[in-house]
Amino acid sequence: MGPKGDFSVKVSKKEVVAATLPLQEHWLPLSNLDLLLPPLDVGVFFCYKKPAGGHNSPTTFGSMAGILKEALAKALVSYYAFAGEVVENAVGEPELLCNNRGVDFVEAVADVKLRDLNLYNPDESIEGKLVPKKKKGVFSIQATELECGGLVVACTFDHRVADAYSANMFLVSWAEIAQFKLPSQMPSFRRSHVGPRRPGRYHSSIDSTYVPVSALPPPKDHCSGSGYYQPISRIYYVEANQLNQLQSIASSVSGARINNSGVRFKRSKLEALSAFLWKLVAGYQKDMGDNKVCKMGIVVDGRARLSEGDGKAKAKLIAEYFGNVLSIPFGEMRSEVLDGKDMSSVADAVHEFLESALTKEHFLGLIDWVEAHRPEPMLAKIYATGIDEGPAVVVSSGARFPVEKVDFGWGGPIFGSYHFPWGGEAGYVMPMPSPMGNGDWVVYMHMLKGQLEFVERHASHVFRPLTSDYLQF
Repeated sequence: MGPKGDFSVKVSKKEVVAATLPLQEHWLPLSNLDLLLPPLDVGVFFCYKKPAGGHNSPTTFGSMAGILKEALAKALVSYYAFAGEVVENAVGEPELLCNNRGVDFVEAVADVKLRDLNLYNPDESIEGKLVPKKKKGVFSIQATELECGGLVVACTFDHRVADAYSANMFLVSWAEIAQFKLPSQMPSFRRSHVGPRRPGRYHSSIDSTYVPVSALPPPKDHCSGSGYYQPISRIYYVEANQLNQLQSIASSVSGARINNSGVRFKRSKLEALSAFLWKLVAGYQKDMGDNKVCKMGIVVDGRARLSEGDGKAKAKLIAEYFGNVLSIPFGEMRSEVLDGKDMSSVADAVHEFLESALTKEHFLGLIDWVEAHRPEPMLAKIYATGIDEGPAVVVSSGARFPVEKVDFGWGGPIFGSYHFPWGGEAGYVMPMPSPMGNGDWVVYMHMLKGQLEFVERHASHVFRPLTSDYLQF
């Protein structure tokens, strides 16, 4: 039987899970870096085989759901931000009300086997079925029993409260508590770690990377029936040998950096894959006879940058920080110019714009830039790019996606992925380590239909549809 997308999901139970210990209600301001995010929800899901049973191992869906809820209630004591609500303050800025409102927890049953889930097309199999729609609060969860006895655990969270790094911290802690372990990392909500300087200062380049929302033109109403304007999601895998080959091509000649000892430094695999995608997007534009500007952005986590030069103690504090610590530098080039460049030259361009955000001063300046513009809402400029201006794609590294660590006591997931059909016109791509542990990458891609059809026509040797056969279940 092939992949199945026309299955039904029935909700069997709904409840709200709050922290086990009473929490003093209080307000937690969002940081300046949180304020750069609009109200977006991010999904993440994990697929588990039917438990084999054995000593102290749960064997029924009810027992597994019970473990999830009991551990969640304990985890929310430390991760109380996920049990709160985002509300507006007197000047119209979002703030977090930590009131232990709790997390919506849904139990459901789906008439599909794990191996029949069409993971290649998450729009068909995941969206609106297995990943919950968050209606209230900051965080929501759905646990779904499959026909084969397998399980899908999915979460949706408010991006203004947490980035992927923070969500990963919570997911690992939740799983550790379920196994009666002490969490290996505790969250810190100390906003002083990402507070503005007095007086503030920032480089003028930030004005070209971020923009006040009031400066944006009104959105245009595009026909979204099919073709160019229809955003879709797909999940591929990229074999390790293809990644190595892309990296080698991207590092050839001009793409290789040489240090004072004459040693060549390769471009990273993320830079290589981003350069390859950038060229593919440009190739699609050229095929359409359209010479518009193509933008490519890469999400940078600033935690390691903010603690540079401040010693191990400060580095540990920043590593525990819960919230958004992101910047999205980007490059832009007309499609005909980009399409005519070789991979190493495009990788050079990727490295150049990426390197601009890999400094402590960049993140301190970004924090100060937001402070100078408050309470005006702000946004990363690449996310504000409209189709009429030309295509834009943002790549976010999921190298730290902890699939193997999200084990609640019945074995680790056989697959997991982020799911972010965010609704904007810029594409979103997240490469993650393959659960096969063989150096392959799994790549979630949310882009325009025409772009992904072009990718599949011209780069099917690199981006292969994710199947249950590949995952060996």
